[in-house]
Amino acid sequence: MNTTNRIPFEILKTTFANILIQRGFEAKKAKICAELFSMASLDGVASHGLNRFPAFLEQVEGGRVIPEAEPVLEFSLPIMERWDGQLGAGMYNASFAMKRAAAMAIKNGMGCVALNNTNHWMRAGNYGWQAAEAGCISICFTNTIPNMPAWGGKEPKLGNNPLVIGLPYKNKAVILDTAMTQYSYGKMAIYKRSGKQLPYAAGFDAEGQLSKNPIEVIAEKLPLPIGLWKGAGLSLMLDLLASGLSDGQSSQEIGRQQEEYGVSQFFLCIHPEVMGISKTNLDGKIEHTIADLKQSKVFDGMDIHFPGEQSFIRREENLRLGVPVDADIWGKVCRMMD
Repeated sequence: MNTTNRIPFEILKTTFANILIQRGFEAKKAKICAELFSMASLDGVASHGLNRFPAFLEQVEGGRVIPEAEPVLEFSLPIMERWDGQLGAGMYNASFAMKRAAAMAIKNGMGCVALNNTNHWMRAGNYGWQAAEAGCISICFTNTIPNMPAWGGKEPKLGNNPLVIGLPYKNKAVILDTAMTQYSYGKMAIYKRSGKQLPYAAGFDAEGQLSKNPIEVIAEKLPLPIGLWKGAGLSLMLDLLASGLSDGQSSQEIGRQQEEYGVSQFFLCIHPEVMGISKTNLDGKIEHTIADLKQSKVFDGMDIHFPGEQSFIRREENLRLGVPVDADIWGKVCRMMD
């Protein structure tokens, strides 16, 4: 049985940063990457925080992530830029790209960055929160290695291609962070590690039957697309947009490598006030919509949350009590310190 401990947020960040510096990251970049890994765990997404950190280091050691790499500008307009990520750390590149998109939006009302030749950005929602803190509405998405079937298919041809849509809201934000699979691979890995079945069908087994067993679904790389054929179609469109706008690799091209690296991403920011939209009016609209949503009748044992709400609740709790960590994985990470 897995044991969970609580670790102060600052210790989590410092540990990650020190290990990254030892692996060749300069201090500023290590701090940014460590912050993003830690924020994922802080908000309750350990699958893309602490739990993913050892695999990230394996990619560094294997040369798929280049610690010293910096994005290179390929094309520029007042509201659009295209950058080559140079196979740098995916979370650093994504944070950089969203920062550039927000800067253009603050100046011109709108800004977007297309990013090619980058790596896994870890927790997608981090960049929605980043944009919201800059006062921006945001949309961003990435493609991945093929790890999901087309609807009716029996082999992985599509990526689970996570999508983020975010709006700033008072001192919080409304953040949708969703993969195109019913459960992300990170979430399935947590259930696999704990020996539990998923609450709902997660994908298909080798015979094409729906299964809640994460072991079967991960083994076959046949997770269930959200919305069935609709999720499969949306995955394809996000892949075409990300690779087309960035002039980067598609999921199909990434699949030829057998490993996930050199992915394509897109980041869009809109600054409401620069675009003539009152922040007070926007907050009011969001508040009234959420209030109406919360008044909905629910089935027994169910509750309604708006996108990003539980992340904010967990963040406040974990800052106060400490970040929950899997004791085995935390021990493994601590032993990586020289």
